[in-house]
Amino acid sequence: MNEIIYESSDGIARIVLNRAEKRNAINEAMAIGLYEAWKHFQSSDDRVAVVIPAGDDFSVGADIKSRPQNFPLAIPGIGIDVTKPVVIAVDGWCTGGAVVMVQMADICVATERAKFLYPEAKRGFTGGMIAGIANRIPHKIAMEMMLLGDEISARRAYEVGFVNKLVAPEELNAVAMDYARRLTRCAPLVVAQLKQMAAELVPLGSAERSAQLRYALQAIRESDDAKEGVASFIEKRMPAFTGKL
Repeated sequence: MNEIIYESSDGIARIVLNRAEKRNAINEAMAIGLYEAWKHFQSSDDRVAVVIPAGDDFSVGADIKSRPQNFPLAIPGIGIDVTKPVVIAVDGWCTGGAVVMVQMADICVATERAKFLYPEAKRGFTGGMIAGIANRIPHKIAMEMMLLGDEISARRAYEVGFVNKLVAPEELNAVAMDYARRLTRCAPLVVAQLKQMAAELVPLGSAERSAQLRYALQAIRESDDAKEGVASFIEKRMPAFTGKL
C-alpha cells in the first residue's frame, strides 16, 4: 500500500495520507512520499493542493516506533518551496509534526471532533519547527500549546484563527474541495504573489528556516550539476552545468 496517494483532476492535487492503520503516523517512507508529492505539485499544472486523511485521524505526527530521519521533508515549504495554495482537511487527532503541517498550510478545514496536540514538552524532545506557530496565532495561546502540551479542541483552534471553518465529519472532504475549486478560479499569478508577500510578513521561525536551508543545500549536493562538477574534474574538462536539480 502506498503511504501517500496523489490524484490530479481539474487543476486540483488531492494528496491522501494513506496509513490509516497507523493513524497516519509519519514514517520515513511517508515523509519522502509527501516530499515527492510537494515536488510534483509545485512543477505540475495543478493550482491547488488538498491534503486529506484516510481513516478517522489526520495524523498523530512522527511515527515513534519508526521515526523518520527526514520528517521536515513532509512539511510544505520546508523540503521544497510551495508557491501554490495548500488546503488541509483535519479530522480526529492532529498531533506533533502534523500540527506543523497545518501551521505551514494556507487554509485549514476541521471537523468539530478534531483535536490538536503538540506534546513534545511532555515527552522530552522536539524538532523545534512548532515555534513558528507563535507567528500565526496569538502569542500566549501558542505558548500554552507548546509549553504545556495540552489538547486544543477544534472550536478553540477556530477561535484563535488556526482553523478557517468547522464542519461535520461527513462534510469535511466536500468543504475542503470547495475551497480548492474556488481557488482554481482565481488568477494564479496573483495568488502566488499574495502568498509570497504574506510569507514575508509572517516569517519562518529559526527552526523552520534551518530545516529549509538544510534541504535546499542537500538538493544542490545531489543535483546533476554536482555530479557534473565531480565528473568534469576527474575527466579534466570544463563542466557543462544545466542549473537543474
